[in-house]
Amino acid sequence: MRILGVNAIFHDPSAALVVDGRIVAAAEEERFSRRKHGKRPVPWSAWELPEQAIRWCLDEAGLRPEDIDAVGYSFDPSLCVDLEGLGVTDPGDAVRTDYARRAPRFLAAALPGFDPDKVRFVPHHVAHAASAGLAAPYRESACLVLDGRGERASHLAGRYDGPKLEILAAQDLPHSLGLLYEDLTEHLGFLRSSDEYKVMALASYGKPRHLADFRELVRATDGGGFVTEKIDWAAYAPKVAPGEDLIDAHADLACSVQRRLEEVLLDLARWLHEQTGAKALTMAGGTALNCVANSVLARSGPYEHVWVQPAAGDAGTSLGAALQLSAEQGRPEPMPTSALGRGFTDEELAARLRQAALPFETPRDLAAVVAQALAEDQIIAWFQGRAEYGPRALGHRSLLAHPGRKENLERLNDIKGREQFRPVAPLVLAERATDIFVGPLPSPYMLFVHDVVPAWQERIPAVVHVDGTARIQTVDRTDEPLVAALLAEFEQRTGLPVLVNTSLNIAGRPMVDSPHDALELFGAAPVDMLVLGPHVVRRAGAFR
Repeated sequence: MRILGVNAIFHDPSAALVVDGRIVAAAEEERFSRRKHGKRPVPWSAWELPEQAIRWCLDEAGLRPEDIDAVGYSFDPSLCVDLEGLGVTDPGDAVRTDYARRAPRFLAAALPGFDPDKVRFVPHHVAHAASAGLAAPYRESACLVLDGRGERASHLAGRYDGPKLEILAAQDLPHSLGLLYEDLTEHLGFLRSSDEYKVMALASYGKPRHLADFRELVRATDGGGFVTEKIDWAAYAPKVAPGEDLIDAHADLACSVQRRLEEVLLDLARWLHEQTGAKALTMAGGTALNCVANSVLARSGPYEHVWVQPAAGDAGTSLGAALQLSAEQGRPEPMPTSALGRGFTDEELAARLRQAALPFETPRDLAAVVAQALAEDQIIAWFQGRAEYGPRALGHRSLLAHPGRKENLERLNDIKGREQFRPVAPLVLAERATDIFVGPLPSPYMLFVHDVVPAWQERIPAVVHVDGTARIQTVDRTDEPLVAALLAEFEQRTGLPVLVNTSLNIAGRPMVDSPHDALELFGAAPVDMLVLGPHVVRRAGAFR
């Protein structure tokens, strides 16, 4: 069975392809269109399809539109209700629902030869659940989905037994932990449905002064759901206009909401464990990208394992929709890696460098050359293999730097045009992680935060957040041999088994995906070296 998954209804449009139960490709439309998040989550954009991501998935597998056996569309318009009756204000939502109903015809128009009768609507939260419960390496798991909203709900709690999902609870709108966090994001002057991770970072600078209030306003219920009351945000901190400075009151508000989110998630996870007795918890939905809350669940929850889908936001629902349909033929294979996007051959990369008239070298020992540059405090644009699926740079499209220079945090944030309160992350070999970090291990997808051992905090200050934590990525030698070799070479030169890793992009732009994107960033940002596959371009030689 050749099954295409499509996410198009809200934001982060994406496509994924599953063939005979094996994940072949998955990519977000933003990586092709170069438009951050693909589109804004307004009803009037719901007709837009991830056409470039779809075509790439088919090309990657050598398929034509008529070869597809089924398309899973990660939204079911038959489940929609009048949101106003639920107390949700979303002008134009009827247009969104209408566009969803027309999705089969939109797909047929975009893909000549495709049969629109092959489209099947997969409920939004079921698609989220499948992206976790069916992609994780556990045959049985409890599954928790939390986001802003789906058709009429904002939450799903269930149990996977092999390929089957049993839904145990769902929370109807208007109550939504995701929308609560989005509202706060907007109140703090950030872009909602986009910048929620900035609120999580800001929370570390504050104190939970308003936690008692939020324990009344946001609370779990006996049946596995929750209540989110309407909140007067201005009563806690003034609304921030874009570009205005943040003050302590804003950090305290962010901290209070973040702490309450963690407590409610624990309540939901414990209730789900009482129902299932599962050893593993699998998670998806945009709220599952809150790595601070994930760490609280891993540390204080009742599960032996917590596995979060790397593309936990709406982008992951294309994969989930495809896996859900695939599961009708038996349980699909687990997700082997997040590197499911575009890749390029060494010769294609060299040809692009020649076309750009850039001098480059192809060293025999790439890891040694790059490690030496990093030891000399150079900033490296690192482009390797297939692109990551999801919002995290995991050593395929990364900016790398020396972790022992505290000023490199400010330096990287300046290069990327980011707020200075935002942290960068450490790469570390899996076998060395326990020496330096305390938290859930291994952590290959950068979805948890870890305490940095006090003796190491002064040795790697660039990657230590204000609260003494770091959002780490552990590197397995078998899975990522080149990155592992680079870490080993860097440690040999500096005594530090850690590298700074942040996404290869600048503010407001999607992560670099193609060699063209990489060259554009190299030309615009003051990085010292571009590593494009096995090829190295030095700024000193390229721009004289």
